[in-house]
Amino acid sequence: MSTHDILHRLSDTLASRRHADPEKSYTAKLFSEGPDSILKKIGEECAELIMAGKDGKRLNIVRESTDVVYHILVLLAFYGLSIEDVSQEMRRREGISGIDEKASRSAGK
Repeated sequence: MSTHDILHRLSDTLASRRHADPEKSYTAKLFSEGPDSILKKIGEECAELIMAGKDGKRLNIVRESTDVVYHILVLLAFYGLSIEDVSQEMRRREGISGIDEKASRSAGK
């Protein structure tokens, strides 16, 4: 199974938890608490990823990265988005210099 398949399957699963019982599903609990709760978890998980990166322990970096990706997918699902929306944006940016892409976003403000 490819990474693409796993991320899409997880994205679909998270969307299906939108109206699940918050007492039985951690994802449903996050949804019921709203975006501030989800964003707080993303911040916490990013801080843990930073710490893992500073420690340089590969397994911890992978585990914390997984937590960050999961919570980002929850945020996307909360707003009716999925990994496919992110994939489309990545395809749009492919082959464009990061400096040029960032400049194009700044010019549009």
